[in-house]
Amino acid sequence: MNIFEEYNSKVNRREFLSGSVLGLGATALSSLLTGNEFLSNDNNLPHFPPKAKRVIYLFQSGAPSQLELFDYKPKLKEMFGQELPASIRGEQRVSGMTANQRSFPLAYGKFTFGQYGQGRIWLSDLLPYHQQIADELCVVKSVHTEAINHDPAVTFIQTGSQQGARPSFGSWISYGLGSENKNLPAFCVLLSRSTSYDQPLYAKLWNNAFLPSEHQGVLFRSGDDPILYLNDPPGVDKVTRRDMLDVLAKLHKQQLETVLDDELNSRISQYEMAYRMQTAVPDTLDVSKEPDWVFDLYGPQARKPGTYAANCLLARKLIENDVRFVQLYHQGWDQHGNLPTDIKKLAKDVDQASAALILDLKQRGLLEDTLVIWGGEFGRGCYSQGKLTPDNYGRDHHPRCYSIWMAGAGVKKGFTYGETDDFGYNIIKDPVHVHDYQATIMHLLGIDHERFTFKFQGRRYRLTDVAGHVVKDLLL
Repeated sequence: MNIFEEYNSKVNRREFLSGSVLGLGATALSSLLTGNEFLSNDNNLPHFPPKAKRVIYLFQSGAPSQLELFDYKPKLKEMFGQELPASIRGEQRVSGMTANQRSFPLAYGKFTFGQYGQGRIWLSDLLPYHQQIADELCVVKSVHTEAINHDPAVTFIQTGSQQGARPSFGSWISYGLGSENKNLPAFCVLLSRSTSYDQPLYAKLWNNAFLPSEHQGVLFRSGDDPILYLNDPPGVDKVTRRDMLDVLAKLHKQQLETVLDDELNSRISQYEMAYRMQTAVPDTLDVSKEPDWVFDLYGPQARKPGTYAANCLLARKLIENDVRFVQLYHQGWDQHGNLPTDIKKLAKDVDQASAALILDLKQRGLLEDTLVIWGGEFGRGCYSQGKLTPDNYGRDHHPRCYSIWMAGAGVKKGFTYGETDDFGYNIIKDPVHVHDYQATIMHLLGIDHERFTFKFQGRRYRLTDVAGHVVKDLLL
């Protein structure tokens, strides 16, 4: 579409909206603005029948150590305290926190591993509940990235770029596939944190960037007021609010005729969505009617708002109400020191609730078309950061390889993909770059990542930038 066609298209849409507002009235407008009508993409999504309709992304912020959880390396135990061979490290750069370290002694904890399920998946004794869902897991041990520090690495895997100002994964999906529930946003965000030190998370991770603003992730808070400014202020009833929105829509329409800015359509859409959410959100987030066996499944923390377990339960309820993309962030995995103690706390935070989410989705028939993802921004190195003792050590950042898992719609079950060397330092088989991983998830959603683009300031952007290949060996 050239610039003149694009201009004419905007004018035609404005004329259509003008007629709609004046001819159908505000009530009809409210029913029109359900989330899909203002999609400005011309990508004709989905490109092919999807395996997954929805995504729950359990992001583990701070980078969990794959060596204590998924990637079993007995060589580290055999060579405990010995130097990491120079031939293994090669020219790999390390972060500023270990760049001046003179020694790189191999570290290994007192954790044990076993093989579980029909796929004989290696899992740590830190994850006893994961062991029970091994037959549902697709574990990828060979994910790698270029970023070596947290903020660029998290930004990279969430937006496809190490720099900010790019749309997040959920925003792309909301923009491309729209919402299946006119009363709830397509992209919802939940935050939880452990008692350990937390790396900060920024709103740019669920930002729409240059996509229309109604595709920004909506952050749900714990407590009585889950979305700020959603409720009517004192003295404003529903009728008054409705009248106000109708007048505001007319004013925006008049402005649209003058400034030719599509963002005004987004603004109208967001106001209408907020109005509908006033009723839908309290109903969706109400867990008071959940039976005791559900809380028992997710664990005792599920009764405490704002915890990882409580958010996993809310993620199930949002998916049950046809939310397209639920992004959950759990903080606290950045264990540069005291790792043997702290990783026990983090594993306990997430183990039971993550497994419960899989089982809960499965028993409700939702796992068949819901993709669940668990993982962080990079891995941890095999040598000790700082002083190594028999009972204590830390691990620095390691972008060359780490592990994630997926479960549910369209991915192989009880399956392990990729392989690292005896030290868990380099990938020796089936590498999966961050862009490959993103391309594969989009493929499961029925999207060709190379054809799904958005033109901004003269360039067509996509989540996978100019790279990425679908890893078909992971798919059913």
